[in-house]
Amino acid sequence: MQLRIERRMVPHVPWGLLLSVLAVAGLGIFNLASASRAQSSPVWTSQGIYLGISLAIGLVVCLVDYRVIQRMALPIYIANILALIALRFIGHKAKGAESWFVLGPIRIQPAEFMKIGVLLMLAKVYHDDFKPGDGSYGLKRLVKPVLIVMVPFTLVLVQPDLGTALMIFLSSLTVILFGKVRWYLVAVMVAGILAGAIIIWNDYVREVPEPRTTIVRHLLKAHQSKRISGWLDPESDLRGSGYHAAQSKIAVGSGGLSGKGWKEGTQTGLSFLPEQHTDFIFSVWAEEHGFVMCVLLLVLYGLIFTLGLGVGFNARDRFGAFTAVGVVAMLFWQVFENIGMVIGLLPVTGITLPLLSYGGSSLVSVMLSIGLLVNISMRRHMF
Repeated sequence: MQLRIERRMVPHVPWGLLLSVLAVAGLGIFNLASASRAQSSPVWTSQGIYLGISLAIGLVVCLVDYRVIQRMALPIYIANILALIALRFIGHKAKGAESWFVLGPIRIQPAEFMKIGVLLMLAKVYHDDFKPGDGSYGLKRLVKPVLIVMVPFTLVLVQPDLGTALMIFLSSLTVILFGKVRWYLVAVMVAGILAGAIIIWNDYVREVPEPRTTIVRHLLKAHQSKRISGWLDPESDLRGSGYHAAQSKIAVGSGGLSGKGWKEGTQTGLSFLPEQHTDFIFSVWAEEHGFVMCVLLLVLYGLIFTLGLGVGFNARDRFGAFTAVGVVAMLFWQVFENIGMVIGLLPVTGITLPLLSYGGSSLVSVMLSIGLLVNISMRRHMF
């Protein structure tokens, strides 16, 4: 495998994308310096080290011809599957989930890299199976893509890690829809969404005498059910399932237009915010920097999504296009779910905010993804 960059690649480097990514990552370290001030160790210094490591890894990905990555998609996918299986035997259990390998001071979360493995495998399938004149994907042709998604989705779900499993599902679904499916399958998906809404209405909203007859509520674990009921009625259990969302909304709302100032946030400083350096990092940003700077952050994320899609639509081949769309979908859904969660519009699922939240595995996986986008962009006119 040869690592190289040619002069003719340089004009096709997506500098806007890179600058947007580095800007968000820089703001993330700046924000973590405030979010971690109540802790015994300043995690922002560790995040700076993780950023340096992840940038180096991303650079290596940029230099590898992505046709090599295409050929390696199946081994990468299988290696990630084996890592998820190994968690059941030698994984470290924390907060009720068996999601990490612990190697001394280092913790590695395989599910973060499984997201990329699934997307690469889907891109390879959509590239290899394509024949000129092929129409939209019907049920029979979707068997392989669906199996590719469902195996890791199930392995991550049983850890249990509902948030990451949901990200695998949503980003993969976006790729599958990008590959064009028959109209009746879209109709089935819409019907499934409506059925889900009816189930939630029946199990949690409909006013009926107790004991109520439920469809799936009785199948969920108590903490999972409480998260849904707390989302639908935030004030029903402010000291229990609704505590996280309530404290987060207080922090976001108290920031006002311009914020309280760096290291001046009371919800952050008094540690009222749960997981304030990971899942609820956006709450810290909103409280201390206000609505205007939240808009700036969203604009930067919007640039990453837009420029990333531009890479996909200008890609040389289907593998590059599907990989780029998958990467953007993965980042978009993670941002959408995290911010929706911290402002109370979506249930709390334990999703980090890309580039802003603390975490080595998360940061490395994001930079790997960005490296893929840069790689695809640089080589769009080479083959």
